[in-house]
Amino acid sequence: MNEKSTILDEIIAAFRRYGHQEYGERVTMQQHMAQTACFAAEAGEDDDMIAACLLHDYGHFVHGLAEDIADHGIDGKHEAVGAAALAAYFRAEVIEPIRLHVEAKRYLCAVDPGYRETLSPTSVQSLALQGGALTPAEIEKLEKVPHFERAVRLRRYDDAGKISGRETPPIEHFLPCLEQALR
Repeated sequence: MNEKSTILDEIIAAFRRYGHQEYGERVTMQQHMAQTACFAAEAGEDDDMIAACLLHDYGHFVHGLAEDIADHGIDGKHEAVGAAALAAYFRAEVIEPIRLHVEAKRYLCAVDPGYRETLSPTSVQSLALQGGALTPAEIEKLEKVPHFERAVRLRRYDDAGKISGRETPPIEHFLPCLEQALR
């Protein structure tokens, strides 16, 4: 088996192993990640962006921490963990939006006056642990980072992907996007 099929097998296995878990939202982790990817696909995003949306919370699968860590005042830095776990296999167009999607939330809280009110209670709780809204200096710095705009778009799909009862295809449906997004 080659390295590319091995990582895809690992991703599918992780979704099967952990995807049924809830993490403070009204949907399971798999439902949330698939909904996020579906919103990107419906918006006409490219395969890299759909893959980033599907994998944006992969860090929750691999960080080895309990899913209620925020209740204990701990930020598991799932965005960095997930990006690091996948970086050897996927292009920057996939990895960087994953790595930056929490910063994108902090950015939107700073630049969009009504954004914070749209966040779920779980996202508000994690926002406090993640540092709150960005400062003007942090905003300026983030806006210069490659793939920043993709991260903001991912964040919007992420926020939308929490609809209880919304049907999504199985994870295997997204394999063509994942294959196209590989290095």
